[in-house]
Amino acid sequence: MTLRIASYNIRKCIGLDRRRNPARTARVINDLSADVVLLQEADKRLGARPAALPRSVIREETGLSVFPEGGGADSLGSHGNSVLISKNITPQGIHFIDLPGFEPRGALIADLTTPLGDLRICGLHLGLRRRDRLRQMKALQDHLNTLTNRPTILAGDFNEWSRNKGMEPLTDYTILTPGRSFHAARPIAHLDRIAHCNAWQLQNAGVIESPLARRASDHLPIWADFSKAFPQVAPI
Repeated sequence: MTLRIASYNIRKCIGLDRRRNPARTARVINDLSADVVLLQEADKRLGARPAALPRSVIREETGLSVFPEGGGADSLGSHGNSVLISKNITPQGIHFIDLPGFEPRGALIADLTTPLGDLRICGLHLGLRRRDRLRQMKALQDHLNTLTNRPTILAGDFNEWSRNKGMEPLTDYTILTPGRSFHAARPIAHLDRIAHCNAWQLQNAGVIESPLARRASDHLPIWADFSKAFPQVAPI
């Protein structure tokens, strides 16, 4: 049994044709066939930051749910970060934190029960400057250290162009770069990443490069399939 985690910067549902098309974005999300989808830029910027991707469209096109549900809030989350879950996932709790830096940035932290056991999922959209990203990862790591211990996966738009630098604060995680996800018209950079602790074992990972995905946003969505890692037993 595996669990599919996906991440997608939906660019407020504005495609490369400069048209806002929530249904198109939702169809790309549906093509991921994921158990958990972390979204970035899911809300508009102005006013009450209403959802760029309406809950009704998510429900009708994907069958996924926004966590948390209800509440009458205009947005899907905070700082554009949102998490969608499938019917086989049970939500436990969620909170949002602000991250330091020149630009307003944040992360979500959600505790879930999955068919593979308990999971803590962190969705993030880091800043454009490396010095800010390093501070943001350090702040997130420090915050996670204050919480109860739980198998954890981080995913989102890391905004880091380098393949081997800029991830130093995440010493407790294995960093995955499923593939080139930016720019969607001509992917050259691995900006979107997934990081996991040693409780999870990677089975497969990739980038959705369908014609629809190449038009729906400037980022392509990434995904990774995980199984539970079995503890190694020392030979007798």
